[in-house]
Amino acid sequence: MCAAALILAGQPTQGQVAPGSAQNRAQLLGSQANPTVPNIAPSAENQGYAIASPNEKDIGEQQILKRIEEYKPFTVSVYSPFFWTSNVALVNTGEEDDVVVAPGITLMYQPRITKTFYAELGVVQQFFLYDRFSELNFGSLDAIAGVAYYLPQFHNLSLRARYDYNRLTDTDNFDEFFVNHSIILNAELPFRIGRAQQVFLGVALNLSVYANPEPPRRNDYSFYVGYDVALSRSFSIDAAARLAVRDYYVGDRTDVSEIISLSANYRIRDWLILSALSSFAWNQSNHSVFDYSVANVGGGVALTLKF
Repeated sequence: MCAAALILAGQPTQGQVAPGSAQNRAQLLGSQANPTVPNIAPSAENQGYAIASPNEKDIGEQQILKRIEEYKPFTVSVYSPFFWTSNVALVNTGEEDDVVVAPGITLMYQPRITKTFYAELGVVQQFFLYDRFSELNFGSLDAIAGVAYYLPQFHNLSLRARYDYNRLTDTDNFDEFFVNHSIILNAELPFRIGRAQQVFLGVALNLSVYANPEPPRRNDYSFYVGYDVALSRSFSIDAAARLAVRDYYVGDRTDVSEIISLSANYRIRDWLILSALSSFAWNQSNHSVFDYSVANVGGGVALTLKF
C-alpha cells in the first residue's frame, strides 16, 4: 500500500494531512517514551572517567567521586506510554483529539572500544495505536548503527554519528508504506550545576540518503536545549526545547518546527520508572496548508535492564 493511500484512508478531518505526518507523530510521541534513542550514549560516570569539575579550593582537596560500577554494554527496555493528543493527524484545520497508546521495545549493544569511544548497535520497535481513529495506527521500526566519542577535556562534549534505517508499516498486515535511510550527526555539550542539575545544548543533523516513497523524504536540522534536575534519589524532572528546520526533497517545501517537552519521572526500582509526559509543538511551512499545532499529555511506564 502506498503512503498516499494510507494517509487519505486515515484522514479523520477535512484538513490536508501532510506528507511525513506519520514521521512527525512517531518523533513527537516516541522520543519521550523511549529516551534510549535520542541520547543513546552512556553517561560519563558509566564510562569510567571523571566528570570535569573544579576541586574544592577552600579546603585544598580534590573532589571525591563515587565508586564507578562495572560498565554494562547491553540495554533492554520495554515501555508503554499513553497520550491524549489534541490534533490526531497534525492538520491545520478541523483538528480532532484522540487517545494513543505507544508500546515499544529497545535492544541496544554499546561496546566500549576505548575509554571514551563507543560503538552503538540497536533495534527499536514501537507501535502507535489510536482509540477513535484506528485507521491511523502504524508501527515504526528503527535499526541503528553508529559511534559515540566523548571529550572530557572539552567540557564533556559528546559527538555521535550513526546510520538509521526507519520502516513504517500499518498494523493490520504490517505492509510497508514508508522507508527511510538516514545519517544522523549530533554534538551535545552538558553544563552541570552542582550535583543534581544539568543544562545541555546540542545540534543534530538528520540527512536522508534514500526514501521510498519520495514525498515524505526530508533533511532535518535542529538545535536543542534541555534541563535535568534530580529532586531526590527517586524523583527527577526533565525539560527540553527544540527548534528544527525540515527541508523536503519534493514540492519546494520547508517547515520550521518548535517543540517543547516536559516530563516528571519516579524511579520505583533501578529497572522500573513511572513518568508523566507532555509535549507541545508548532509547525510553520512555506505552504501554509501544512501548518499545525498540537499538545500531547499523558504518562507511561518503562522497564530497563542493563547487563
